[in-house]
Amino acid sequence: MRRAIAATAALIVTGALIAASPALAHKQRASGLDNVDTSKLTKAVTVNGIMQHERALQSIANANDGTRASGLPGHVASADYVARQMRNAGYTVHRQKFTFPFFRSTTPPTLTQLTPDEKELETDIFEYSGSGDVTGVVVPTNDLVIPATPEPSSTSGCEAGDFEPAPSGPSIALIQRGACDFAVKAANAKTAGYDAVIIFNEGNPGRTDLTVGTLGSPTDIPVVGLSYDDAVALVGQISSGEVTAHVTTEVEVDLNRETQNVIADLPAGTKTKHDDQVVVVGAHLDSVVAGPGINDNGSGSSTILETAEQMSALKLTKKLQRPVRFAFWGAEESGLLGSEHYVSSLSTANLAKIYANLNFDMVGSPNYVRFVYDGDGSAGGISGPPGSDAIESVFTDYFAAQNLASAPTDFDGRSDYGPFIEAGIPAGGLFSGAEGVKTAEEAQIYGGTAGEPYDSCYHQACDTATNLNADALKELGDAAAHATAVLTLSKAGLFPDGSRVQQRQKAVKLPAKGHALTR
Repeated sequence: MRRAIAATAALIVTGALIAASPALAHKQRASGLDNVDTSKLTKAVTVNGIMQHERALQSIANANDGTRASGLPGHVASADYVARQMRNAGYTVHRQKFTFPFFRSTTPPTLTQLTPDEKELETDIFEYSGSGDVTGVVVPTNDLVIPATPEPSSTSGCEAGDFEPAPSGPSIALIQRGACDFAVKAANAKTAGYDAVIIFNEGNPGRTDLTVGTLGSPTDIPVVGLSYDDAVALVGQISSGEVTAHVTTEVEVDLNRETQNVIADLPAGTKTKHDDQVVVVGAHLDSVVAGPGINDNGSGSSTILETAEQMSALKLTKKLQRPVRFAFWGAEESGLLGSEHYVSSLSTANLAKIYANLNFDMVGSPNYVRFVYDGDGSAGGISGPPGSDAIESVFTDYFAAQNLASAPTDFDGRSDYGPFIEAGIPAGGLFSGAEGVKTAEEAQIYGGTAGEPYDSCYHQACDTATNLNADALKELGDAAAHATAVLTLSKAGLFPDGSRVQQRQKAVKLPAKGHALTR
């Protein structure tokens, strides 16, 4: 899942208070959808089966410098593995190649205050920062908001006039987060003559820690991050005299690196009742460069791979009302680029055949919550295209029938459902939590530890096969299999009158694309 500081949706618990009878435990009716008995599939999809694939992805990462990132050999090996497994299960596999702007930091960035006191400062690099080694005077913009206001209000660096004239020697601009994109701030600093940029968090509640994001496209000067508290200390010293610092970054950028999606369809010649209603079940296969990505998103990839294998083994693929297409996206961590490429490459006729999208991105978080994408927007975020509400109900009704609580999570553009709902395609899915912090209320309902991240190894080297919760894999894995079966086996469709043909909806405008922060 792409990085972001996500706003936590209001917690709406949909778990049943009284256990459902076994006869109802795997039946589904949401909007116009038929009752579908999915118990054979959910029984066949097991944690052991999911973990077999997780261990294979871990072995691939181990053999490839600890990463499965798109554009690197570990992702190619992951795609090889998935394609082989899907072919062995009887699916027709297509490897859709495309190019994308690859970026990685080849050495850890450093930020050292040199005067008046020498001190190493915790930092990180912005995506598409340039390489550099700069020792210079630190100069804050002239419009910092310190102390920070309760709500975001800083416009630091958003206009050329925010910058003092750069000193004659090397210099480093100190800019506060807020109001405009990081790219705008960095570009304005470069235009003003600065040789490096430090962007610090704004300081409002939830916006204090060291945070970095993306510049969207490459620049040729170093751009690094800093926490609000460290920046405040720097500004205090600057008010008393000159402060110098040393910034180092070393990066690799390739604007035309090749990667791929792995697309698996029903065997050639397979017919369904409604061949023009394709249900795309997707999960991104790539990791971040920093780690093996076994929860993010080996868990989603392994879950849909296990679901596909068991649907074939149970011969459900011969009984479908509408086709299923399993998609393992590349370059999600660079901005949903694989799913975006797939959707944009479809002809108008083929786009009209995509009936719905299910997305599974992180379903094994150690400190998990059963989050369901909020298709109807009832939690305060945007709603998905019509039909998304019915998909949400498929999941929430399933959890309720298992006497399990669930909570909504916004369609905020952080994962690969984004290009689908922007094209007017109904979507939904599951998420077990990333860098967000579990609340006391959530801990009471779901267990786990309040005040700790849902996944403390999110986007780190420690996101290994030990960074998984078996209960999360079981509960969310079964729900994923259930929803896949319901949407492909129901004779009726997603809409209240049971109609099978959807009218293409207007595009949904998302607040973000991917989960790298842009501002």
